[in-house]
Amino acid sequence: MLKLPVYLDHAATTPCDPRVVEAMLPYFTEKFGNPGSRNHQFGWESEEAVETARERCAAIIGAQPKEVVFTSGSTEGNNLAIKGAAEMYALKPEGQEGRGHIITSAIEHKAVLDPCKRLQKRGFDVTYLEPPRDGIVTAEMVKAAMRDDTILVTIMWANNEMGTINEVPQIGALCHERNVVFHTDATQWVGKMPTDVEKDNIDLLTWSSHKIYGPKGVGGLYIRRRKPRIRLVAQQEGGGQERGYRSGTLNVTGIVGFGKACEICANEMDTERERLRALRDHLESSMIKNVEHVHINGRPERRLAHITNMSFGFVEGEGLMMAIKDIAVSSGSACTSASLEPSYVLKGIGVGDDLAHSSLRFSLGRWSTKEQIDFAIEKLTWAVNHLRELSPLWDMHKEGIDISTIEWAHH
Repeated sequence: MLKLPVYLDHAATTPCDPRVVEAMLPYFTEKFGNPGSRNHQFGWESEEAVETARERCAAIIGAQPKEVVFTSGSTEGNNLAIKGAAEMYALKPEGQEGRGHIITSAIEHKAVLDPCKRLQKRGFDVTYLEPPRDGIVTAEMVKAAMRDDTILVTIMWANNEMGTINEVPQIGALCHERNVVFHTDATQWVGKMPTDVEKDNIDLLTWSSHKIYGPKGVGGLYIRRRKPRIRLVAQQEGGGQERGYRSGTLNVTGIVGFGKACEICANEMDTERERLRALRDHLESSMIKNVEHVHINGRPERRLAHITNMSFGFVEGEGLMMAIKDIAVSSGSACTSASLEPSYVLKGIGVGDDLAHSSLRFSLGRWSTKEQIDFAIEKLTWAVNHLRELSPLWDMHKEGIDISTIEWAHH
């Protein structure tokens, strides 16, 4: 029996893997010590568990354990990386204009865009690159935006709404040639794709436990220690935990779960990726076959295997979500879906309002099955056709009227 509702929103969050929960359980009750308690068994036990997790988290990105700082997740990690690097490498003191130039893209997650906007108010100059319709940020685009006063580049590895993959290793190489600090928000990437911070030329990398079948509220920030050694200005003061970068008592249970989640992903992601790619391709090809005017957003051959973003012409996205209540999907990133504005990511690559409003993101995961995908195809086909039957725009389109040429009267 198919269990409803069907969850196809794994890019928003993932369920905790039972193996992760099992690893965490003892640290809630028996092994409850504070890793900062250096003078008894309870503290030592927790400290050892944290360091084991640190090794596992470092291994999945090809880093040294000492280069991993635990955070509460990617939002905090991005804030610490971006603000911390900007303050450390600023060209002029606080309160002056021209403190340094930062390059990012218009389709980053809000957890990158908002810190950049904050830095603009503090005298930094920020360039927001606008990728073309395929959604890919290239090294060429970054190179063209580089200036003598560029101090930081922050470009996500894979986009959270389309799954498109940016030219991160090439951008990193360019930054290293110019002695510019390079940060990547790898929240959707790590645990799905092979990562090697050395080979991929990365100075700062952010990732999060809850996107890879670990608990919420814990994540990691990689800070390069050599060639070049990167330093950050801490954003949170206190007891000096995490080499002074992130004060506060460590979330031991969360960190243990995060470490276990990284270990499982490292072992299983290659086979998982191929299985999910087959399911996603089945979903896409079936929808294109069943329904007219389905558009895949982002460059199809340069995407993560488990994400698809589809626009259904002449259908309103919110209405479509209501019509497929038994399927959990999203119409944008989970952190911004409270707004009824069309996705700023799709608009950022030049998708028109009509298609941006009619787009849904489907993201598959470890327990997604063919039965679930077949159910989604059937429901979605019915819903799109049903909503179009009710739509005067669809009738006009079928009569050959170009809807984009219509002038609407505003009352």
